Amino acid sequence: MQVSVAYANPKGEQAWIEMEMEDEVTAEEAIKASGILNRFPEIDLDSQKIGIYGKLVKLNQKLNEFDRVEIYRPITADPKTVPRKDKQEA
Repeated sequence: MQVSVAYANPKGEQAWIEMEMEDEVTAEEAIKASGILNRFPEIDLDSQKIGIYGKLVKLNQKLNEFDRVEIYRPITADPKTVPRKDKQEA
């Protein structure tokens, strides 16, 4: 089955790796098979969250055909301290 793995680091470097995998593969297996951990050594699967099309999942989540596994970066700003952008009147 075809699946993909996506990641973007804070420097603006991005990767979206499409690959053919056997059925019954987990998100973790796809991430490891993609080689993305070698390309971005800062990825820490023990602490970073992952998802499929924006929905959080665990590493042992079984994948379906055409799933895109996304590796999320940690939040670096506290939303409570970041000023809100007010809507400007036209």
